[in-house]
Amino acid sequence: MKYQHACLLRKRNMLIVRSFTILLLSCIAFKLACCFSSSSISSLKALPLVGHLEFEDVLPASKDFGNRYQLLPLAVLHPKSVSDIASVIRHIWMMGPHSQLTVAARGRGHSLQGQAQTRHGIVIHMESLEPQKLQVHSVGGGAPTPYVDVSGGELWINILHETLKYGLAPKSWTDYLHLTVGGTLSNAGISGQAFRHGPQISNVHQLEVVTGKGEILNCSERQNSDLFHGVLGGLGQFGIITRARIALEPAPTMVKWMRVLYLDFAAFARDQERLISSEDDKFDYIEGFVIINRTGLLDSWRLSFRPEDPIEASQFKSDGKNLYCLEVAKYFKLDDEEDEKDVMNQKVKETLSELSYISSTLFSTEVTYEEFLDRVHVSEMKLRSKGQWEVPHPWLNLLVPRSRVNEFAKGVFGNILTDTSNGPVIVYPVNKSKWDNRSSAVTPEEEEIFYLVAILTSAVPGSTGKDGVDQIIKRNQRILEFSEAAGIGVKQYLPHYTTRHEWRSHFGPKWDDFVRRKSRYDPFAMLAPGQRIFDKALLVSPHSS
Repeated sequence: MKYQHACLLRKRNMLIVRSFTILLLSCIAFKLACCFSSSSISSLKALPLVGHLEFEDVLPASKDFGNRYQLLPLAVLHPKSVSDIASVIRHIWMMGPHSQLTVAARGRGHSLQGQAQTRHGIVIHMESLEPQKLQVHSVGGGAPTPYVDVSGGELWINILHETLKYGLAPKSWTDYLHLTVGGTLSNAGISGQAFRHGPQISNVHQLEVVTGKGEILNCSERQNSDLFHGVLGGLGQFGIITRARIALEPAPTMVKWMRVLYLDFAAFARDQERLISSEDDKFDYIEGFVIINRTGLLDSWRLSFRPEDPIEASQFKSDGKNLYCLEVAKYFKLDDEEDEKDVMNQKVKETLSELSYISSTLFSTEVTYEEFLDRVHVSEMKLRSKGQWEVPHPWLNLLVPRSRVNEFAKGVFGNILTDTSNGPVIVYPVNKSKWDNRSSAVTPEEEEIFYLVAILTSAVPGSTGKDGVDQIIKRNQRILEFSEAAGIGVKQYLPHYTTRHEWRSHFGPKWDDFVRRKSRYDPFAMLAPGQRIFDKALLVSPHSS
């Protein structure tokens, strides 16, 4: 008994000592953190900047469009010049690997899961960069093709407005234009023009980048090409894009915009692939949507489109059906001769006659090129007026191999995904040949065509039902688990993972290059911590797992 009592007493004493030690270490860590934070603030305040660092009003930088994560930064940098960005990053770099400060570039805060946030670090408000006049260069003067030089914090909508003054426009877009150049180029930037021109990252001639060491480097295919390809689609891991040279093309003035419906996914996908594989310029934009159990669908279309056959369209019922909408557009110029427009309309009619859609569901309209490209902003304004824009957005964006897309559709649409009333489900194919495999962007392997499947559901704040954020996240997880179990080989676009193993699996054969570039351009892992790929000051090597 005495022996047992002594053992218990010894164990209790050990627990007390251990608890005291943990408490002591925690206090020391807290004091050190406070000291480091205090010294960090003092040293940052002493930096000679053209812009300024804001240490008080930092709450807006702790939120994003996803409305699910909230990480409070130490400060927000409002740069007036690229040298401001370089100075802050270089200063933190000089503090060494033991400093816990990290840096996140923020454009419009349209990330979904805190990717542009940093806890107790520095958020760079990229839109604060001193606006410079967009420099549009037409053909001639040494420029073989037209291009525009823009700030990394510039919005695509502003680029559209300025380049149209010269009768020009970028070749590739995103569906939503109120995003910054640096933000979309750090991912890929895709929309319905990508089948022909590739993503936005395939239409960049040159970049200016601030690395994780505070270096300001110009890069292109000929100069610092490793950094150039790494930054494009690189999720902000190797540098902050502060300037970009974007390829332009002659801009149309008008768009013939059409929608048709299918009951069969296989027929819908077959027609989409047929259109993007055509060598003729049959359409300039090709996308699609999944519509599940929507009442009065065609009636809602009548607000913006006109039916080809009003009587037949009025008899079509969408209730209780899984439908697939093909959306296409043909560009033209307003000053085209009347017979040229007639020829265009005839070609469109011939192309549509070769497709297998439900004949009564052809709707069309004509809008300006600018109205067409900025179409999502109209929806944004409506949602904002109803207080439905700044809600949680647990979106799921996937790239699905062509060879498995029918299997994916059968398992997901109408089974796991049973409602599309709280946000669109976008589905369309793109040609892999238009993507540069040297970039960091990841696509399904060994497939010449793959599909973007974007499930853009908005959650109802506070709801515990199927329209609540928790249930939508569980549904998304079921989709990922189904895809994994079936071996479909999907890749996430705008990826989100929490472990190094998951990231390594995501990047596949690109992982070693990704880690090598991180070690070279941001060795202390200061940049874009919200992506959760690397930890600050963690020694990385191409073979780390």
